[in-house]
Amino acid sequence: MNFRAINKIKTINDPVYGFITIPSELVYDIMDHPWFQRLRRIKQLGLTNYVYPSAHHTRFQHALGAMHLMRQAVGVLRSKGIQISHEEAEGLCIAILLHDIGHGPFSHTLEQSIVKGLSHEDISDLFIAGLNHLFEGKLGLAGKIFRGTYSKKFLHQLVSSQLDMDRLDYLSRDSFFTGVAEGTINTDRIINMLTVSDDELVVESKGIYSIEKFIIARRLMYWQVYLHKAVLAADQMLVNILKRAKYLGGTEKDIPSTPALRYFLTHDIGKEDFLRDPACLERFALLDDFDVVTSIKLWMDHPDKVLSTLCRCLINRNLFRMEMQNEAFDPDYILRITASTKKQYGLTSEETSFFVNTEVVTNHAYNPRHDKILIRTGDGKLTDVATASEQLDIAVLSTTVSKHLLSYPKDIKI
Repeated sequence: MNFRAINKIKTINDPVYGFITIPSELVYDIMDHPWFQRLRRIKQLGLTNYVYPSAHHTRFQHALGAMHLMRQAVGVLRSKGIQISHEEAEGLCIAILLHDIGHGPFSHTLEQSIVKGLSHEDISDLFIAGLNHLFEGKLGLAGKIFRGTYSKKFLHQLVSSQLDMDRLDYLSRDSFFTGVAEGTINTDRIINMLTVSDDELVVESKGIYSIEKFIIARRLMYWQVYLHKAVLAADQMLVNILKRAKYLGGTEKDIPSTPALRYFLTHDIGKEDFLRDPACLERFALLDDFDVVTSIKLWMDHPDKVLSTLCRCLINRNLFRMEMQNEAFDPDYILRITASTKKQYGLTSEETSFFVNTEVVTNHAYNPRHDKILIRTGDGKLTDVATASEQLDIAVLSTTVSKHLLSYPKDIKI
């Protein structure tokens, strides 16, 4: 019987950039793997759709978009005489395609709730190593670029830096799907202004205004979207639900949930477990948003009052009140809210901690202490954008701003 060969060089229609082409059969096969397909079931912005209803885009879409921008960047740099081999270009595409494959359910929201001591970058690295084994070493170069161990530093900067293809895509994509126009950036202009100097990814001087806009857009997106009070309230509720479920799972061992999630509820899984037991990565690869949502719906009728109350509130979008201010909250004020919540809901002191929470969030659109965005002036000198900018005080924009948060049920009267 004759079978027609599968065409693996396909084109995907993306609402942000238009047509995106899968560049090679290897990339196609990686995308076709169940570990990568899982990203279709993980929302890019967690529970942000509780505030911006259209924010249902996924890590899968983001990965494709970042890969598309990477291919653009490679083309621009090659046109300027920067040597990037075919193998390096493919390695870059694979590295950026897989940079977020380690995200668990609801992306950043539950990053430390399911697995302790491992960031999503750490888990992405484990997935890349696993895929490299499955594809007989063909992802070796991509892994080196992702980890920053490859000889050409600027290739890693295209994947992970303050001006990488990851940030360019998520700002554009998140702005598009939330409808927050303040996050709009000109990715074409920024990429066309990129070049390399002394193995550093830098920006030509005439691109400085686009970089200024990029930094402002990032700052505004944090306050309007990523750190929106209602989004943070929903995130905190979800974290507390998993925390309570994990507590019950550790004591009861029979908490109803999907099989994929139950394993992580009834075991304390950390970095050592992933390194010692390859099955941990396989189990993690089965987890997605649907496991958590399905389990939360099951827990709405759980006999544990804390768990069932939190689950009903989250499913029905009865979000907690989130207060935000510049200074720390008065301890007496927190005590009054805690006492009122404890009395009104008939809770123990330990149970009340799932309903009243304080935390601090920070926002820095540009962090020159981490890695700088360098502007190459006409005479070839490299200058930090914070110094080179004449129109904006980037030094002020790069200052870390901290906000203190206090969340509690809306029906609590002080």
